Amino acid sequence: MFLAACQRESLGPGGIAAGMGISIGAGSGAVDWAGLKQRRDAYVRGLTTGYESGWKKAGAEVIVGEASFEDRQTIRVKSPDGSSRQLKAKNICVAVGGVPAPLNVPGGELAINSDGFFDLEKQPKKVAVIGAGYIAVELAGIFHGLGSEAHLFFRGATVLRHGFDPYIVETLMDTLTHHGPKLHKQTSPARLFRAADGTITLVVTTATGMVEEHTGFDCVLSAIGRTPSTGDSLGLKLAGVETDSNGYIVVDKYENTTAPGVCALGDVTTTGYELTPVAIAAGRRLADRLFGGEALARIDYACIATVVFSHPPIGCIGLTEPQAREEFGDKAITVKQARFGSMLYALNAPDAKVKTALKLVLCGPEEKVVGLHCIGPGCDEMMQGFAVAVRMGATRADFEASVAIHPTIAEEFVTFGGWGQTKGDDGKLMPQLPPYLQQPTKFSRAPLAAAVVAAASVIALVVMAGRRS
Repeated sequence: MFLAACQRESLGPGGIAAGMGISIGAGSGAVDWAGLKQRRDAYVRGLTTGYESGWKKAGAEVIVGEASFEDRQTIRVKSPDGSSRQLKAKNICVAVGGVPAPLNVPGGELAINSDGFFDLEKQPKKVAVIGAGYIAVELAGIFHGLGSEAHLFFRGATVLRHGFDPYIVETLMDTLTHHGPKLHKQTSPARLFRAADGTITLVVTTATGMVEEHTGFDCVLSAIGRTPSTGDSLGLKLAGVETDSNGYIVVDKYENTTAPGVCALGDVTTTGYELTPVAIAAGRRLADRLFGGEALARIDYACIATVVFSHPPIGCIGLTEPQAREEFGDKAITVKQARFGSMLYALNAPDAKVKTALKLVLCGPEEKVVGLHCIGPGCDEMMQGFAVAVRMGATRADFEASVAIHPTIAEEFVTFGGWGQTKGDDGKLMPQLPPYLQQPTKFSRAPLAAAVVAAASVIALVVMAGRRS
């Protein structure tokens, strides 16, 4: 759905195509929502079938039903046909995920959630999205990109208030203001009701206490958060599994719960990362530990990259600038950042240029990259490579030793202002040697040349010895 919205946006007024002088015919950009949904759902069914086939091929028995604990090593599974089955195991893993949090206001049942988004048979003409996190920002952007009149309501002054660098959030807010859905800051939903014409009215309370009515919505989507699926029906207490005050299962760094032999991973745990690849990685490491003989196997949650599929997308890994300053102190932190219109929008009018922003958070005299943040076209794809570098402990010098790939957005990360230079003790700028000249590596030409000379010498000695014999 995100990709479909991006394609349509590029064709619209002020889009990339218009800037490039590409004429779009009348009626272009109309969305066949039903056809899009049909093909999307078929694609997802194919994935589901593929996963199940993979499990069976690997020798796993797939049992469909609702499971609950009877004790620490026993669960009962109730099948859809009403039958039940008891299973015992030395190891049990809880990975039940979470569900969208309900909108607990009068008329809240009139709102759909992120699951309901995928059930929509028709494209809403006018839609309200309530929330400020990943899902709210992404879905509001998708609705807007596909041509719905989208409104985004959120409690604070900005969206993505927690865990994102202020520089990136500032750029996103500017982009949303000029190119995205209609923003309604500092508003809290108070009530929903259906009007005589069948549309929904959303009543909100502002930060100043004013009450506002927003009318004419044929869809209201609540994305105010998610809650773990750890209700009483799961029977965690019977197994001795502890949860925190919010219902998340308490785990240690090895995914162990408070019950011996019971592990938990993914969105249902206190690890704090509600991301599919994180759960997959944690599951693989858990399997390595339980069944692969690797006692130390576990996932490290300290430095995980993530992407928000906003419009444009956001990528980030590591600490934000405020987090880094709090952890290491102001004097230890330096920042490289830039905001610009990328080449994609070079030929667009100034007010049609979607901004890109990049930021490096550097720590210590070696300027280790402890945070990398970006927003703009392509930032979702470029993050994976930079995540490897940051995870390996790259420094600014390592980044700048990589020759830029031009013209790309990503090249800005290795050519920030002052690249190839460092400040001396007297404060003057001086050249900064790249790491491969400071200490030769296996990629350096000098050791390679030495190896070639040494090999040639050995060959010559062998040949000479052969001749003599």
